[in-house]
Amino acid sequence: MQRKIRLMIGILIMTGLIAGCWKVSKNLQKELKEEMETIGEAEKSDRIVVLDAGHGGTDSGKVGINGVKEKDINLTITNSVKKILEKENIQVIMTRETDEQLAQSKVEDLKYRVKIMNEVSPVLAVSIHQNSYHEENVFGAQVFYYQTSTEGEKAAGIIQDALQKVNPDNTKKIKANNTYYILKKTEVPTVIVECGFLSNYKEAQKLVTEDYQKSVAEAVAEGILSYIKENE
Repeated sequence: MQRKIRLMIGILIMTGLIAGCWKVSKNLQKELKEEMETIGEAEKSDRIVVLDAGHGGTDSGKVGINGVKEKDINLTITNSVKKILEKENIQVIMTRETDEQLAQSKVEDLKYRVKIMNEVSPVLAVSIHQNSYHEENVFGAQVFYYQTSTEGEKAAGIIQDALQKVNPDNTKKIKANNTYYILKKTEVPTVIVECGFLSNYKEAQKLVTEDYQKSVAEAVAEGILSYIKENE
């Protein structure tokens, strides 16, 4: 069934405001306008995915044991996933494409990301992050979904299976969650992909290499494509 694209993004472009509480940068307005101009074809095919590169700007996210900032890895991997999906004729909407914080506060930043996900109404929304833990030996990619979302659980399982191929030693399983804001507030199937642990030196060193980032991106894209295929 064809999905109706009810983009609140159009309002953002016109007003530069969300609920009158914060301003959208000119660069972001330009990017959103470009997305609006290309959304029409995707509406016909029902093959739309929202990709969310976690954090950005002054919000660096986790800082790795090797000094790497999560926000940078998130964006690199997300951009790579976008390119792969677009080659498969998937329309991709990005919450950010540059190193830019999306709002003046963390709460409003998250609200903005959720607003895009809900208004675009994609077949799947995927938020890319990196993990961290107080025990340095913990490693492995892991996918989270909202605890009552059947489709979220399904998508998480498919993406997790694809990620296992990147590192067969990874024993992590998908995990239900009821506290993460993006998972709680989205009205569409949504998953959070934690690509690895920046608190684990070996994994953190891998995550800054182009080859490993490419492998992770390919796995995430493979999972997304498999999920879309199963839902067509």
